[in-house]
Amino acid sequence: MDFLNPALLGGITLAGLPIVLHLVMRQKPRHLEFPALRFLRLRQESNQRRMRLRHLLLLALRVAALCLLALALARPSIKTSGTIGDREAPAAAAMVFDTSPRMQYRHDNKTRLEVAQDTCLWLLPQLPAESQVAVIDSGPAESVFQVDLTAARQRVSRLEALGVGRPLIDSIVSAAELLKDAPQERKEIYVFTDLAKEAWKTQSAAALQQHIKALGQVGVYLIDVGVDKPQNFTLGEIQLSGQLLARNSPLNVQSDVSVVGTGGPRVVELYMLDAQGHPQKRSEMTVQADAGGPLGVDFPVGGLDVGTHQGYVRIVGEDGLPIDDMRYFTVNVQPPWKLLIVAAAPAEYRAANLTEALAPSDFRKTGQARFEFDVVPFTKLADQKLESYSAVCLLDPPLLNEGTWKQLADYAKAGGGLALFLGPNSDVNDLNTAAAQELLPGILSMGARRLEGDLALSTSNDQHPMLAKFRPLRGTMPWEDFPVYRYWQFDKLADGVTTIVSFTNDRPALVERPLGRGRVLTFATTISELPEVPDAQRWNQLWGVGAWPFFTLTNEMMLYLCGSTDGQLNYTAGQAAVLRLEAARRFPTYLLSTPRGDQQRLPADEDRGVMIVTATDTPGNYRLRAGGASDGVDRGFSVNLPMSDSQLERIDQEQLKEAMGDIDFRVATNREQIDRDVSLSRVGRQLFPFLIALVALALGVEHVLANRFYRDK
Repeated sequence: MDFLNPALLGGITLAGLPIVLHLVMRQKPRHLEFPALRFLRLRQESNQRRMRLRHLLLLALRVAALCLLALALARPSIKTSGTIGDREAPAAAAMVFDTSPRMQYRHDNKTRLEVAQDTCLWLLPQLPAESQVAVIDSGPAESVFQVDLTAARQRVSRLEALGVGRPLIDSIVSAAELLKDAPQERKEIYVFTDLAKEAWKTQSAAALQQHIKALGQVGVYLIDVGVDKPQNFTLGEIQLSGQLLARNSPLNVQSDVSVVGTGGPRVVELYMLDAQGHPQKRSEMTVQADAGGPLGVDFPVGGLDVGTHQGYVRIVGEDGLPIDDMRYFTVNVQPPWKLLIVAAAPAEYRAANLTEALAPSDFRKTGQARFEFDVVPFTKLADQKLESYSAVCLLDPPLLNEGTWKQLADYAKAGGGLALFLGPNSDVNDLNTAAAQELLPGILSMGARRLEGDLALSTSNDQHPMLAKFRPLRGTMPWEDFPVYRYWQFDKLADGVTTIVSFTNDRPALVERPLGRGRVLTFATTISELPEVPDAQRWNQLWGVGAWPFFTLTNEMMLYLCGSTDGQLNYTAGQAAVLRLEAARRFPTYLLSTPRGDQQRLPADEDRGVMIVTATDTPGNYRLRAGGASDGVDRGFSVNLPMSDSQLERIDQEQLKEAMGDIDFRVATNREQIDRDVSLSRVGRQLFPFLIALVALALGVEHVLANRFYRDK
């Protein structure tokens, strides 16, 4: 217990006054010689005992009244949280702001961050004189105390919502670490937050609790600036049919619309930027969004020429949080990838399955095919200039000489993509030579047979980037309809080899081996089987009518070998963007145009042949240029905020207590609550009203008893 006016406790000595008066005014008995009194002796003793008890009771009430009055005037308080004592003692205070994009939610014509700033600017003058103040946001900057309160006010006024920042709990931990070394005994942490569930993930709660407990007595105040029932429409992540497309390939742009609060109709528009960077509307559709779940939107885009194309999808109309109403995207259109397909004679006939899957004849006639290929027999493989092809496919390779294997290995090491489809013509002795083993994933052991038709491919482990299109279809792929009867087995896979697709008996079906700057894919069963092969001799049923799963797999294999999955052009805010530069057109510096309208000159990483951009905090479309309009470089990429930055669902009390653990904290939603909680923490709970009530009660009882006792006397 602490006392605001401890000197007044000396008033308790006045409690001796009733005792002194009681002793002084005590009546002394007079001795009278009256014989008849002996008959009343017993009655007299009884009356004396009763009167003594009455006097002692009145004495106790009077002493208690004086003691309680002195105690009340000393203004005692009991401990609640924080440092108790003089309200005007200097404090070390940390003002922690959640400056995530979510704090731009607007309600009553103010964003949540503006409400937090106004509240903090009101709170700063309430701090005791000579207090130290630190203003901490979601940025990565080191936490420090401001020079004075004026500097703190300026820092608060300049706060902005950040595209990328550290989690709120990490900011609070940073504040606790700063306060730990502060000389002031009183320490206070004010957290300005909208209490969104996303900001209070329990994974980081243990570190938060540990750091705050290390401070000892500290006042923790959560200033709730959120809205109980937010209203917001959200545009989901952009899904593209491809980031790298062949000329005349259709682009499909997909997203979805979800709502928090009351739903309703919304118009969604697609815009593409022209050569001057001006948006041109290409399509729109209306969706009836409701709380039942997201509604998909799908925009086909055609007629894209070779080059970089950028655009965005947006929800028309205003709501509380505009930052999640628009999503940006970038695609790069290039000439069709050129493939070399090598097969046994007649090569065109044996390669028909693969060529029709990669570039259907109708697509080739209309110029929409994304692959072009040269088909040659194995006898002409040594004469080919492999470096002119994006990928090379060997269908059922027969016996090859050491020079041919070395030619293929050099091509892969230089960055080329190689696919080996093993089959009945493959020879164990040839494929287990040192030259072949540089490319193959391991020692070939023997051919296996499962003529029962109960063996098939399995893409259940779809984490490889080549299987991205299979993930939405997980568990529904009808591989069992396309059995495999014969396949090759490997004794042991070499180091660094990855199994991409397995058979249902867990044997490797499709494996990848990195080699230099390139990669080699090996498929353990044939894809070049002729239609006239008898059923009893067939290796598989992967091809034929309705065999779309393997058509999709072969297309993804070729795209992967050609580097389509390497060309990432769409990033999340904060990710470093990496753009590969063509060897024939490289410049020492490039001009980067940002969504803010700024332009920066950046150097290229010439050793790696890439341009790395780390300043990707702002969502939007970025453009990278160098050289002239004709022979120069014109590339781009897009940045979007993560979906978590627009999740407005609020945390409930139980979840908040779980995150804070046994930390004593207070939640305030307005200035009156803040003032009351801070006063309670700094001074403690005042006992003055209770003590004064007890003084009045003691005096009242004393008055009643005194009147009764003296009247009886």
